[in-house]
Amino acid sequence: MARSCAICGKTSMGGFNPQSSGMNRVRAHRRMKPNLQPLVIDQKGQPTKALVCTRCRRTMLKASK
Repeated sequence: MARSCAICGKTSMGGFNPQSSGMNRVRAHRRMKPNLQPLVIDQKGQPTKALVCTRCRRTMLKASK
């Protein structure tokens, strides 16, 4: 199972690290991962533990207030 958000499906994304010196400006590959946190959510009426990104977690906590 890939590490992804259980609500929005956000997954890791590829990119490059910029190099600040040198003539060639060689780009190094990097992987940007989502900030996933465990949270108890209701799925089909049952409380289940799921990995949720912080953006979805924040939105869910806002809606519950």
